[in-house]
Order: sequence, then C-alpha cells, then structure tokens
Amino acid sequence: MTTAQQADEPDAREAAGSGRVACIGVFDGVHRGHRALIGYARLRADALGAPLVAVTFDPHPMSVVRPGSEPPSLAMLPHRVELLLEAGADEVDVLRFDAGLAATEPEAFVSDLLVGRLDVSEVVVGEDFRFGHRARGTIDTLRAEGASSGFSVSALPLQGDGAERWSSTMARSLIADGDVAGAAEVLGRDYRLDGTVVHGDHRGRELGYPTANLAWSGSPAVPADGVYAGWVTTRDAVLPAAISVGTNPQFQGRERRVEAYVLDRDDLDLYGQPISVSFVQRIRGQLTFDDVSGLVTRMGQDVAMTRDLLARHA
Repeated sequence: MTTAQQADEPDAREAAGSGRVACIGVFDGVHRGHRALIGYARLRADALGAPLVAVTFDPHPMSVVRPGSEPPSLAMLPHRVELLLEAGADEVDVLRFDAGLAATEPEAFVSDLLVGRLDVSEVVVGEDFRFGHRARGTIDTLRAEGASSGFSVSALPLQGDGAERWSSTMARSLIADGDVAGAAEVLGRDYRLDGTVVHGDHRGRELGYPTANLAWSGSPAVPADGVYAGWVTTRDAVLPAAISVGTNPQFQGRERRVEAYVLDRDDLDLYGQPISVSFVQRIRGQLTFDDVSGLVTRMGQDVAMTRDLLARHA
C-alpha cells in the first residue's frame, strides 16, 4: 500500500482552511522515514496550494523531560534545517523545547501553536506522534482539536524496508557499531559530522599523512573507533579522505578524536575553517602496532583501500 493510500482520503481535506500544511516531529537525522513523511506533506501542500512548514524541536525533548537520557544527535540543528528544506519543506519552525513547552497541555499546544502561530489547514505526523504535557496528546486528540479548529490530520504509518522500520534509534546504533554504510541505508545519505579544524599533535604530518583534526559543538553521534573511507567538504570542494576515529593508542592518547587525511592534498591548510566529514565505509577497527614503521605501513594500506573504495562508490 502506498503512503498516499495509508493517509486520510484527500477529498475530505480539500475544504480545509487556506493556511499552512505542518509536518511535525523531532526529525533527528531526517532519515528516510522522515523524508517519506515530508514527501507526503509536500503532496498535500501542493494540492491545497499552501506552504509546507516542518516543525521541529531543539534541544531534544528528552534533555528536558529526562535530563541525561537524551541521545546523541544525528544532525546538529543547522544541518537538520538544511536537510528539512532539501526534503521539501518551504520553511522550518524551530520550537525551543524547555520546561514551559514540556508543561503545555495538548489543547493549548494546538490553539497556541498550530492555530495561533501557524494557522494550519492540515497537520501531517507519524502514527506514533504524541504531544503536550506528559505526552498526553494522541492522534485522536489532534483530530478532535482539528475538527473544532478547522484543520485536518494525516497520521502515516512508520516507513521502512521490509520488516525493518527506519528510525533515528536504528541509525544511531549502526553508527555506534561503526556500520556507517548500514546507517546510510537508513538515513538516505552518508552520515556526516560538522565542525572546525583545530590544531592537534601534528603527528600525522611527521608520519607523512597530515590530518585535519575536527572539533565540534553539541553531542553528535560519533562512529566507533577505527579507520573509515569518506569525504571532507570544505568551502570550495568535496575531497576524498581516510578518516581516523579514536584515542590514538599507539601514542598513549586519551582524547577521542576525528581526524581526516585528505588524499593527495598535503598542501591544504584548513586550520580554523569549517568542514564536514562524511563517512562512507569502515575499513578497520582501531589497532596498535609493534613500532611506528608498522603503523606507517598500515596507514599506506588504509589510504590505498580508501582510494579504491571511493572510486567504486562515486
């Protein structure tokens, strides 16, 4: 059954108001399930001749409802907004999730936000959507409020591939295991980290493989320790890279780092610049060697494997 068939009958909604179509969720990672939801909302917005607004929350609701239990992010807010617009939203409304919003009753959430702030004609959500104080608001609540306020509601089943349902939890688990290729199947894109290049130990240059050491803000999901084939995106180019994640135990390191060696570009000076590091496939886990020469030999092999893998992946 297609997504359109799973939603309410369109004819019942054409008579709704002329305001926005709103698609609501945390949308962490904007994975393929999120994109299916937004894609359907895009169809509804076009049918109504209305703009589509994606409504998301920041910070993650769990950081307020149960501090310390919030999951690592699959896309920090600027990237999430970028992805939502790419998925088809005309605009993104970022709701500051704080104690006040957490305590808002479902009826007030509808009247203040959906009706008062957004003037919605239709709301599109996933079938597991809950809202309001203690998550008391359900799809039935939303539909009842919509009936009295002049907007309709579409609740779509969770999307997936066969028996597996795409979810942010699944993507995080795969990334934590180092299976970035599997995570890309869920996300519909290579997983990426954004940050700024900072000075490290400069040991890579001494070994013949100068690396860009990535510093980031917030709490993003970081792949398992190891070496990955991937890409570095600068202001000017997308470049092939071998990426190391870990504490560098060969030199008794303690700080967990993400360092990228851009293939064949030892001339690059990226210090202080914003870059994105995208992970395509894990090449190996974190290792230690009997001596530095063994490490350098293996680094050469990692680079050769990266070059071959990315040539086939492009």
